[in-house]
Amino acid sequence: MAENKKMGLPAKMGIGLIAGVIAGLIFQKAGWNVDYVKPVGDLFIRLIRMVVIPLVFASLVAGAASIGDSRKLGSIASKSIAWMFGTTAVAVGLGLFFANLIKPGVGLSLSTEGLKAKEIVPPSIVDTLLNIVPINPLQAFAEGNLLQVIFFAVFFGFALNAIGERGKPLLNIFEMVTDVMIKLTGIVMNFAPYGVFALITFTVAKNGAAVLLPLIKLIVAMYLVSVIHIILVYLLPIKFIAGKSWREYFKAIAEPLLVAFSTCSSAAALALNLKSTQKLGASKNVASFTIPLGNTINMDGAAIYLGLAAVFVAQVYNIPLTGGEQLTILLMAVLASIGSVGVPSMALVVMTMVFTSIGLPLEGIALVAGVDRILDMARTSLNVFGDNTTALIVSKWEGELGETNLELDEQAT
Repeated sequence: MAENKKMGLPAKMGIGLIAGVIAGLIFQKAGWNVDYVKPVGDLFIRLIRMVVIPLVFASLVAGAASIGDSRKLGSIASKSIAWMFGTTAVAVGLGLFFANLIKPGVGLSLSTEGLKAKEIVPPSIVDTLLNIVPINPLQAFAEGNLLQVIFFAVFFGFALNAIGERGKPLLNIFEMVTDVMIKLTGIVMNFAPYGVFALITFTVAKNGAAVLLPLIKLIVAMYLVSVIHIILVYLLPIKFIAGKSWREYFKAIAEPLLVAFSTCSSAAALALNLKSTQKLGASKNVASFTIPLGNTINMDGAAIYLGLAAVFVAQVYNIPLTGGEQLTILLMAVLASIGSVGVPSMALVVMTMVFTSIGLPLEGIALVAGVDRILDMARTSLNVFGDNTTALIVSKWEGELGETNLELDEQAT
């Protein structure tokens, strides 16, 4: 008699997601207070993000110390950043193209009375680059500043490698810490179906038809462009550059995608994404570098959203955008992705920089804020897709892409 297989975590999370949609509709229809459900979802996000900073630091130190050769790390870094910025530019371009094609804001007469967006002074390019270097590494840890943690970890790893054999015991400790954090992530993920259920219930109950219907064209445009971007920029390279099966690819990436979709936080999905890339054969050294880095600067989903939202707001306000202004949107969106932390609604902050650069009214941001959570689910999923794809492509270019092993044990990663 065949042994009954236990239901996998992605299936459980899928059930939690569907049940959350149904429960959210019931809560909304009955007029019940959904705020009592929200703490369960918040607890899940806090638990999963609890492991992010220690995992990123330990894995990057171990990875940098293992690579040793600065030219090797430079090769991985340059290829990763070039691919990330290239895909981000494509993402903004697709968002602008389809926004002009679909025209989601034309014909809408949304009231902007009483709407006021928080004014944010965008940092200069020099300040942005300087802020990558932490004055106090412990403060970077406490504030969860991933870019600063990455910078410190890489330098720490090189220094550890430079002291030779004396550093081996410490390197072994960092490798063990990485394994422990991945194991801890697996334990935390047992709570995922309940967290997903609570988050989706709250989202559906709070975003009713009254909010969604006026902006339905914008929502449809966001999800349509996201699917096109996935096919062109992720699935085709995965098949024809990395040589991976789409079926195995989706099976490996299901867990981090569901976490990203339900929590709207690419940081929450980081540990699972790191594990999924190694199941697909990505080099441990490459994955340990590109996944944390991509979590910080690889924002394809946000880039699509910025292009769509800028044109949408311009159409609502009847402000024509010239070709030069749309090119400015593209360039600003790519530059603004540097240092964007993978937390919910970060795109709204970055959007302020883009709107300011082309003179769009900041009140327009408040128009889309009501459905930002719905849009955030799509763009965060794309960010996770992008990080995963980058790790596989760079591993292939470095000649370090191995065979897919979906049964790879967590401790082996």
